[in-house]
This record gives sequence, structure tokens and C-alpha cells, in this order.
Amino acid sequence: MAQHPEVFEKQVEQMATGKGFIAALDQSGGSTPKALLQYGVQEDDYDGEEAMFAEIHAMRSRIIMAPDFTSAKVLGAILFERTMRGEIDGKPVAQVLWEDRGIIPFLKIDKGLEPKANGVQLMKPMPGLDALLKDAKGFGVFGTKERSVIHEADETGIEAVVAQQFEVGRQVVAAGLVPILEPEIDIHSSTKAEAEVILRDRIAAHLDTLKPGERIMLKLTIPSQDGLYDALADHPNVVRVVALSGGYSTDEACERLARQPKMIASFSRALAEGLTKQMSDADFNAALGSNIDKIYQASL
Repeated sequence: MAQHPEVFEKQVEQMATGKGFIAALDQSGGSTPKALLQYGVQEDDYDGEEAMFAEIHAMRSRIIMAPDFTSAKVLGAILFERTMRGEIDGKPVAQVLWEDRGIIPFLKIDKGLEPKANGVQLMKPMPGLDALLKDAKGFGVFGTKERSVIHEADETGIEAVVAQQFEVGRQVVAAGLVPILEPEIDIHSSTKAEAEVILRDRIAAHLDTLKPGERIMLKLTIPSQDGLYDALADHPNVVRVVALSGGYSTDEACERLARQPKMIASFSRALAEGLTKQMSDADFNAALGSNIDKIYQASL
């Protein structure tokens, strides 16, 4: 069930001005075994892909239905396509998020990364994207997320990443959704700070090509120079700038993020840190609540 235009506008307003962060629950096929391992589920605990996805769905459902996972501190949640098509207690997940938890649903749409060239990894082609976006709209999804990775301060590579991100972003906007463009910079890059300046300038140039009302979001690695992306956050076409944890520990990611007044968190690994399947519900809820509070405070 697609949301009404007034619901969409309410969600835009909540995303633009609300206090909180975006939970990334979108580990895909490749990163699922790692996410499950962190959750205390060994690879020999499940047999085959279907069983693996059933385990991760159960984990995500447990997070979504936890008492502290509400719009009081969580503004949005990014879903993997299988999760969007799944249900919690017989109800589509995006519907549960918005109607029961007050949380805005997003969908990860990229199909992974191309091999490295010019110091970056572009996104692989996304055949069938228009059909997927139509389905997402039908499920009541608000926006999308697409990730590429920058490894070096290479101007040609970074321009290619940004151009591709905006090209896909326009397709998402045309489908009536709000894209989160995610050109991640590898936190281990020896030219991270230089790459960030190039990225900021290339994004700024592409933002100025958007028409009024073409709304996007940005998901960026926490910059080495505090406040580097503030001007991007102030751009009229940008709903919000969110930060990825990028491999930093929860504590370090939160400490770095707290120095960025115009960025909020969109963490995945940091959100699930310390949670295991074996925990009692009380222990699970306490640990998740503590993670949520830590990421929320850093996002204020």
C-alpha cells in the first residue's frame, strides 16, 4: 500500500527536522554471514541460503519489535529487498515500521560494487530498477540507498562516482522516492582527507544541477575535518546528511559524529554491536537500547 502524498510530506518533514538517526538493517547476501556471526549464529547453524535469510530476518524482526526501537530515537530504517518483501506478524515490514513504530522505511537498491578503477568502485548495473522502485512505492517505502566506495583522492574516479550516484538518484526521484546517495570513503585510505574535499566539491556541483523539489539525502563517511559537509546539509535540495560508521567501533564512530553538527548517524554494525541470538529478551532489549541511546546522543 503506497503512502498518500500528505504522509510522504510528513515523512520528509520528520526526516529533515527530527531528532534521531537512521538504522541500517540492509546487510545483503554477501555481508549476511558476517552479520549473523556477530549475532552469535555460526555458518553451520543453518543450511543453505533460505535458512540463512530466515535467520537474518528473525534478527531484524527482533530489533524492529524491541521496545526502544521507535521514532523517539530512530528516524528511519534501511531495509534489504528481501526484508521489504517479508512480513512481521503477517504485516509487510515497511508498514510495521511506519504504522506501528513511526519509523520511515528506506530500501537498499544497489547490486554491489564493480572492481576498483581510478581509485574507486562504482556500482554494478541495476537491471529492473524501475520495477523495484515501483514495488517499493507500493510497499509504502519512502526512499532508497545506493553505495559506491572511494579508496583514493583521484579526481576522475570521484567524479565518476558522484555522476553515477546522481544519475541513479534522479531515477529514484522520478519514481516518487527520496534517494540516499552513499559515496563512501574508505576510512583506511591514506588520502581520506583529500578525497573528502574533492567529494564535497563534486557533490556541490552536481547538487546545483537539480531542479527545485528534487529532494535527495547524502550518506557520507564521517569527515576528518569537522563540519566539512555543513554546506551540503544546508543545500535546499538536501533533506538530510547522514553518516556511516565505516568500520569504526561504536564508541569511536559516535565520538567523531558528535563533532559534526549537521550530520546524524546511519549505522548498521554499531547498532547491532553486542547483540546475540542467545540473549534473553530482557538482555537483548537492554543492550540494543544502550546502543540506540549512544547513537542517538551522538546524532543530536
